[in-house]
Amino acid sequence: MAIDPFGLGAPAGTATTSSTAMSQLSEDYESFITLLTAQIQNQDPLEPMDSTTFISQLAQLSQVEQAVATNSNLEGIASQLSSMSAITGLSLIGRTVVAPTDQIALNDGSAVAGYRLGTDAESVALTIRAADGTVLRQYSDLPATANTLHEVTWDGLDYEGLPLPEGQYVMTVEALDSEGNTIPSQTYASSEVLSMTYESGLATLHLANDDTVLAGVIEEVR
Repeated sequence: MAIDPFGLGAPAGTATTSSTAMSQLSEDYESFITLLTAQIQNQDPLEPMDSTTFISQLAQLSQVEQAVATNSNLEGIASQLSSMSAITGLSLIGRTVVAPTDQIALNDGSAVAGYRLGTDAESVALTIRAADGTVLRQYSDLPATANTLHEVTWDGLDYEGLPLPEGQYVMTVEALDSEGNTIPSQTYASSEVLSMTYESGLATLHLANDDTVLAGVIEEVR
């Protein structure tokens, strides 16, 4: 499955992490300097304190300060990329996309189902059901290779050869290895993008099949 190209932004609320850390670091830094100055002013002239430890601690504080500043810069870049990704996601509205879903829409007497396997399988079957779980059609002996988006064209007929009404149906894939163990799989279908929302730093697409998916899991734009 594709990595989310539009979800580069961090979830809401995490953007202030660096600013909070920098504020705390600034307080610690000022407290350290105040303490160091007081100790130097009140040290015994005949037995001056060893400044090596203070210098070492001061260097460590400086390193932490640089690390926090670097993290802050990275958060700023991520925020800018996140904003750009939202604009990119808007361009998908009105387009047909192939995305992971268990919903398949029957229109004009046909529909195309897709699936992807986690590993190579010995046998693969795709089943189409009604909303109540009733089995309407099943395709067996399907391609069993992994890392490929396989497609199956459904002619809109049930197992008795009778045409089914247009609408939403549910599809599942059962993939087994040579020992009968279930292999992880994911079903896909194409649907039109109706709208997009930007939630927790991620572009979320709302599809015509009533599904909601992250933009980054889209396999194809048509």
